Amino acid sequence: MIRTSFPLLTIRGRQLLPIIQGGMGVGISAHRLAGAVAKEGAIGTIASVDLRRLHPDIMQRLRKCHDPKEHSAANIEALDREIRAAHEIAPDGFVAVNVMRALSNYAELVIQACKSKANAIIVGAGLPFDLPDLTEKFKDVALIPILSEERGVRAVLKKWMRKGRLPDAIVIEHPRYAGGHLGATRLEEVSDPKFDFKRVLDEIQKVFKELGIALGSIPLIPAGGINSFQKLRELFDMGASGAQIGTPFAVTEECDAHPNFKKVLAEARPQDIVTFMSAAGLPARAVLTPWLKNYLAKEEKLRAKASPGCAQCPSQLECLAHCGFKDGNPAAGQFCIETQLAAAQRGNIQQGLFFRGSESLPFGAEIRKVRDLLECLLTGDAQGHTSAGGAGTAHAPAALAT
Repeated sequence: MIRTSFPLLTIRGRQLLPIIQGGMGVGISAHRLAGAVAKEGAIGTIASVDLRRLHPDIMQRLRKCHDPKEHSAANIEALDREIRAAHEIAPDGFVAVNVMRALSNYAELVIQACKSKANAIIVGAGLPFDLPDLTEKFKDVALIPILSEERGVRAVLKKWMRKGRLPDAIVIEHPRYAGGHLGATRLEEVSDPKFDFKRVLDEIQKVFKELGIALGSIPLIPAGGINSFQKLRELFDMGASGAQIGTPFAVTEECDAHPNFKKVLAEARPQDIVTFMSAAGLPARAVLTPWLKNYLAKEEKLRAKASPGCAQCPSQLECLAHCGFKDGNPAAGQFCIETQLAAAQRGNIQQGLFFRGSESLPFGAEIRKVRDLLECLLTGDAQGHTSAGGAGTAHAPAALAT
């Protein structure tokens, strides 16, 4: 395990490096990335959404299938394969599964992840009030909600305490910096000061006191924009117990995505990163590649034409419980998010939707190993790094090539 001056993170009695690798779908953080992170002693996370696309035999079997239930069952099968493969890479590692609360088969994915021996379930994109009920038979599995402000934390804690359960950790996502789906309900809220880490961490500590929860008993894990040893140190000084980090892991050698995916993220400039409304009805952040640029130019007209019953699910998966495109909801994005994310995973720069956080990357446009990234974040040592800036410095990204 990498030696660090930061305290280790304790989850279910396990001593871990204080880094959770964020779950990134479709197929961005699967068994290779999660296994590599877990092998180093941190928490590796498999994103559960639409893993079927990583398995050619499953996709071949589904080639002429138009039944959403069959596609959903195939994704459950793929999740089992991915968890087992991650544990083969890291037999003693801590492997988590990220499940979006907004998914149509959320409950089935949670249960399968537990059956397949995931060490933890991490849930975002909604309030997981029912997570303790779904995992009742799997007492050894850690439960970690992703929330963004005191109000959501308070609601989850009260509900779970009535069920005799507390979170094993809480991820606090800042929508101003994170990539993918964000912990705000409206675009105008993304930069609201109410999400500032110091403010939210302090407010949660007050909630703990109010509810009789011992301070320090539930690790608080900020997420969003954490790209250096210095930022991690600042968060620990605020009372955090670690950090969840996504985009920097998406550009590692071990990431399960196509090299073009990593190239787009690594070479994106600040002006290439935009925030918009996803089909999931949540704000999202991604790189302004050709498809997204074209979509945003037509978004107003598409949303004006949105009407229930006018669209069908083109992916056959019906992945979201509430899809703005399929449901004809004009307040949400009018596109098939699964199709666009899958194109990105395959490296299709023209057609893909490339989720990315807002901040610069620890190694600039370089693609490095998971261990290099962890050492940079946890020790400030950017070993072998040749760019100017020194250890632990986040470097400005290069221009985006499309």
